[in-house]
Amino acid sequence: MHKLTHADLLTLEAYARERPAFREQVLAHKKRRTLHLGDHLTLLFEDRRTVHYQIQEMLRIERIFEAAGIQDELDAYNPLIPDGGNLKATLLVEYEDEQQRRRELQRLRGLEDHIELQVGAESVAAIADEDMERSNDDKTSAVHFLRFEPTPAMIAGWKHGAEVIVRCTHPASTVVATLSAEQRHALAADFA
Repeated sequence: MHKLTHADLLTLEAYARERPAFREQVLAHKKRRTLHLGDHLTLLFEDRRTVHYQIQEMLRIERIFEAAGIQDELDAYNPLIPDGGNLKATLLVEYEDEQQRRRELQRLRGLEDHIELQVGAESVAAIADEDMERSNDDKTSAVHFLRFEPTPAMIAGWKHGAEVIVRCTHPASTVVATLSAEQRHALAADFA
């Protein structure tokens, strides 16, 4: 997938006009790319469209219209776009109650290093937080950025309908989720 450039983005004024329809399309798109891993972990598999929406929203919220500020957003979010041979995902640790969230983020230290993708019988571990460390000795972050590098055999199996599983092997949260046919199909588009 090609990275986004300044030319791909709408001006703040144009985005204000287009936002309702664009947002509706992106939310429907994200639904097919979202995997709930147990009750408290969610993976949003990113692609060019989800990143485009995120950048447009950041520009709108922050009222960024100068070229340097726009480039900063492009530089921050473009690394989340898959390159045709991998998958990229945002991992969210979700607890509504703030006190419970704090306790769980302590208990789940290192969580990002315990996420795996399995296609058929072969699996790969996620590569986490390449931009910056998001866990420390006290707790993990509620948001992590993951990259999965499946082998060519895994990608071929994926395209031929093999079962695709994502699992968390962290001792404090061992959960498994199987991608639906709709999710497998949506994510297969990330493999050029």
